[in-house]
Amino acid sequence: MSSVSSLKTALLVIDVQESFLHTPYWQYGNPAPFQAALLRLQAGCRAAGVPVVHIFHVDDDLPFRESSGLVRPMSWLPAQADASFCKHTHNAFTDTGLDLWLRRQGVGRIIVSGIRTEQCCETTTRVGADIGYAVDFVSEATLTFPMTHQASGRTFSAEDITLRTELVLQGRFARIVDVDTCLAELPSTA
Repeated sequence: MSSVSSLKTALLVIDVQESFLHTPYWQYGNPAPFQAALLRLQAGCRAAGVPVVHIFHVDDDLPFRESSGLVRPMSWLPAQADASFCKHTHNAFTDTGLDLWLRRQGVGRIIVSGIRTEQCCETTTRVGADIGYAVDFVSEATLTFPMTHQASGRTFSAEDITLRTELVLQGRFARIVDVDTCLAELPSTA
């Protein structure tokens, strides 16, 4: 892997949208540390001239329908983005135009943040790595919720799920980094 600090970088903010506030599992999340980490990450990227890209999930579930009016950034997230894309799959690349936009910008490294650590963030990371991007996965700037394994009845905490995601991504699809490490390694000229 080439030095990440030499690659033009973009921050992907995945599914940080009002839709989630209208799901039954939102009450089981811990958004405060996630929110603080994401705001710090986004501010640091902006200060370094790194483009910020918002990705929104759209599907047939009521809060995720475009007609719901909820497919928009959460109120605490600065709404300005250098680009925005809507996705209909679990990854931000399939049929969205994101890959083409990133390549036209000369981006070789993506920073992944957002909602559902093990779902849309992890899947975007895998696809991004497979199509040639260096990927930094910033776990503290992702959020997920406890889940219960249907067959065993065992509930996995959000921390369990995040740890598992880090395990399967590290060294295969991404570098797992915290906000401070990520920001310290931003290219001097984005």
